[in-house]
Amino acid sequence: MSRYNIETAKSAGFCFGVKRAVEIAEKTAEENGSCYTLGELIHNGSEIARLQKLGVYPIDSPDDLPQGRTLIIRSHGVAKSVTDYIHDKGISCIDATCPFVAKIHNIVSKSECPVIIAGDPDHPEVIGIVGHCRNPDEVSVVRDSDELEKMAELQKFPRQNALIMVAQTTFNSSKWQSCIQVAKKHYTNITIFDTICSATAERQKETEELARRSALMVTVGGKNSSNTAKLAQISQKHCPVIFTQDGSDIDKAAVSELLPLQGGTVGITAGASTPAYIIKEVHRIMSEILNNEEGFDFMAEVDKTFKKVYIGNRVKALVVAVNKNEAVVDLGTKHSGYIPASELSQDPNAAPSDVVKVGDEIEAIVTAVNDAEGTVTLSKKKVDSVLGVEKLAAAMENNETLEGEVSSVVKGGVIIISNGTRVFIPASQTGVPKDGKLEELLKKTVPFKVIEVTEARGRVVGSIRQAKKEANDAAKAKFWENIEVGQKFTGEVKSIESYGVFVDLGGVDGMVHSSELTWNRIKHPREIVKIGDKLDVYVKSFDPEKKRVSLGCKKEEDNPWNKFVAEYSEGDVVDVTIVSITPFGAFAQIIPGVDGLIHISQISTERINNVAQVLSIGDEVKAKIIEINEEQNRVSLSIRALKEEMPEDEEEEAEDAE
Repeated sequence: MSRYNIETAKSAGFCFGVKRAVEIAEKTAEENGSCYTLGELIHNGSEIARLQKLGVYPIDSPDDLPQGRTLIIRSHGVAKSVTDYIHDKGISCIDATCPFVAKIHNIVSKSECPVIIAGDPDHPEVIGIVGHCRNPDEVSVVRDSDELEKMAELQKFPRQNALIMVAQTTFNSSKWQSCIQVAKKHYTNITIFDTICSATAERQKETEELARRSALMVTVGGKNSSNTAKLAQISQKHCPVIFTQDGSDIDKAAVSELLPLQGGTVGITAGASTPAYIIKEVHRIMSEILNNEEGFDFMAEVDKTFKKVYIGNRVKALVVAVNKNEAVVDLGTKHSGYIPASELSQDPNAAPSDVVKVGDEIEAIVTAVNDAEGTVTLSKKKVDSVLGVEKLAAAMENNETLEGEVSSVVKGGVIIISNGTRVFIPASQTGVPKDGKLEELLKKTVPFKVIEVTEARGRVVGSIRQAKKEANDAAKAKFWENIEVGQKFTGEVKSIESYGVFVDLGGVDGMVHSSELTWNRIKHPREIVKIGDKLDVYVKSFDPEKKRVSLGCKKEEDNPWNKFVAEYSEGDVVDVTIVSITPFGAFAQIIPGVDGLIHISQISTERINNVAQVLSIGDEVKAKIIEINEEQNRVSLSIRALKEEMPEDEEEEAEDAE
């Protein structure tokens, strides 16, 4: 083979934002033993693997963060709702958002007008930008000028309205210029912010210049890296391109087939998430292939592209197309690979586009080979099932609680898809009562425990009931560890008795006695509450051994006694209503929530043997406050005192009126 000159783009590799995020993660892991990133720190599998060895682990949600560990927000940034949640939860967090991305967050968060974002709507950076806009309903994300043109034609935003437009930091520079032209054509009051990262623009420009003078371009970076994919697209306009993550998958025969025999330049460029050591390794590999092979047999290398594939062979494949019936994959051979929709996932309701996307590198098992037509049929779900069973077996061994969506109801139970594997949940383990409907679980994400695995048959059995019981037990244990008098809760009324109500405090029930429900007099708690109501309560007392909690609900600021002592004094004459009769007197309501006792000796100037012969419940009478006992919250009333103070003629008139 003729000799080739290998040239690496000067701007290839880590940009400032990514380098900064990696350094923050490395330092945090070194100081604390480990740390966790919200999503993969960068889109490069090899670098992620290296970071994991250093103690940097990706997680999908702040809720997955182990207690006492630090969370790092990656350079892509996140939505404001995410940072607010992290702050509200009191999570230890380091924000490694790229300053260029943070600048966009600042722009859109201050804008009161609609926002147009040029970028990939599924990219985490763009999702984060949308999450900083004031009104998500007035945001449009366009992938290119064609989508912007269509949006303008649909008149989502009126031409004369004020708008702003920003770009994903790694957006293609030439596409951005086209978007600017279309935006200015359709919108008369639009402010355009050029937010493409300067390093990104420089890398794209340098890549295009190198590709123009090269016979072959090697693009290095993660297959799911947006900015790396753009570099490959730019290069493809001028020469053939090899897209590799770390050089380990570069095929000598493929290189030979793509290059002309007369020699020339081979260019190497790399995305912002590709570390320098990987770029150097790719350079070394290409150097060996192109210049250091003695007796290189071109045809022999081409023949190697006809790799032997056979039924049962487990292979790696690159997804090159996805349609409603199948995924088309590149096996690195001359065969065309096809994975039918039914072989992509265990979930019968999943469309191919729900499972894979173009650029994904997956593993699959060969199920059929047609050498005559040069086609291979494969199954992804079989590989997923094998790997999934292994993971589920490990989860059972470690007593992990997993989550999965209930995909179907079958005879005797339901099916959950987890780790690409069908998990059978018997009806008795669903937690649904015997007279309940299993269909109520459909499409719901539920926790479950793996209770049985038969790896030889690929059979996995789980239990939702066991997972919920364990969670409830843990919640109860935590409750009893932390409970203290005065602690406040918002609970749900679970049952009502004549003497009070039982309130669910989150796995533990507490009782609010009828006297603690309200300051007013009630005959039954049902007068003021019903099952399902939310109540703000506080702990009055508790007994951990008997598992009893006594709750209060009355608020001191609503105490009618405070109002009474502020407005009434001893000697005042008040209108009262008789509310109960006892052998020793009658109780009368002065104001709602405050009753006074009219002792039998204070009812009349004459001797009375039976209170009920003189007073009845509901009678409205005048009485004099003769004593207020603030320590015991008691009031003594007297009708007799008023009669004794009356002149004889008025008393006679009152008696005649009676």
